[in-house]
Amino acid sequence: MNSGATFFSAMPRRILIVPDKFKGSLTALEAAGAIARGWAAACPGDSLVLLPMSDGGDGFGPVMAEAIGLEEQIVKGIDATGKARPTSWWLDSEAGQAVVETAQSNGLALLPKGQFHPFDLDTRGVGGLLLAAGQAGAARCLTGIGGSATNDGGFGMARVLGWVFRDESGKSIEQWPGLDGLAAIESPASRAWPSVTVASDVQNPLLGVDGATRVYGPQKGMRPEDFAKADACFGRLAKVAAETLGSDFSVTPGAGAAGGLGFGLMAFAGATIESGFEVFAEATDLVTKIGEADFVVTAEGAIDEQSLMGKGTGQVAALCRRLGKPCIGLAGQLELGKVEVDPGQRLFWRLAAIVPDLATEQEAMANAAYHLERLAKREGNLIAGTDFTG
Repeated sequence: MNSGATFFSAMPRRILIVPDKFKGSLTALEAAGAIARGWAAACPGDSLVLLPMSDGGDGFGPVMAEAIGLEEQIVKGIDATGKARPTSWWLDSEAGQAVVETAQSNGLALLPKGQFHPFDLDTRGVGGLLLAAGQAGAARCLTGIGGSATNDGGFGMARVLGWVFRDESGKSIEQWPGLDGLAAIESPASRAWPSVTVASDVQNPLLGVDGATRVYGPQKGMRPEDFAKADACFGRLAKVAAETLGSDFSVTPGAGAAGGLGFGLMAFAGATIESGFEVFAEATDLVTKIGEADFVVTAEGAIDEQSLMGKGTGQVAALCRRLGKPCIGLAGQLELGKVEVDPGQRLFWRLAAIVPDLATEQEAMANAAYHLERLAKREGNLIAGTDFTG
């Protein structure tokens, strides 16, 4: 997909490497390292700047901490079952900036597959992380909420923050499946957590056919016969919360993210939800970094039509196009069909994939770092003498 660049003898360039994760095989940090090794082997004179990215899903914490210079903190937390576990979050104490990846506590990947039902899981550990950030002096907290095992609407988190949920008899509701009997919500005596900005590109509401339970519940163990119960709980929670708070957050895009944790964070932690990519771009000053680069490399497991409609790699390429910088997209697989064929509409200067040229799908998954390094080296060699100023 050459766009008319001219060729000349190799000379040093500034290369910005901005990969997303290769789901199931590489974190964004690991992908960045593999690309850098391959590129350096092909173009040893180039200056490489590594900037792994995340839109709020798994890996958000380490990616953001690395990008904006936060230190890891470890607290005695709990997972979604309530079992104790060391839990990481990240802090710049001088700037008052924290980063929380909620999957460090309520992550699906932390639990044995198929052994727990979402009715028995909650987000109490997420509340603990927010309180830990507040107690450490953080004024602001960027929060990624992808990869959750829970479907509690943020109920467990809210209880840890000090909210009380009562039934008609005035008794405190202790587990979220009891929310269908919710009659009143009492606010905490004081606020002990920082302001929260949620990074999420999920647009689902809390309720309905496009809501948290029906869209994301099955991957967490929800069965069709569970939907009515969960909907009744969420419906009652949304109604009483709207009456108590004066705002119906259940219809806000993103309320259904992470099993309704998006709703819970807005309603009970005062959070705002923003585009995960925009949160990343603003926090890392991505526009400036692209402007300073001679060439940009982005990557993810599969570059497909969704990549061109808002996913991170596509948004990186769109920024590059706007700023007049060539961008190459590397992938495990390309699944673009007939799109990206009009030269006037192309986002990527070039696209390349591991499968099928360098490895089978099984080989690529089994040794993704090795094959991604090979792909980056091959592409670096191919364009080692390309003048991107021409």
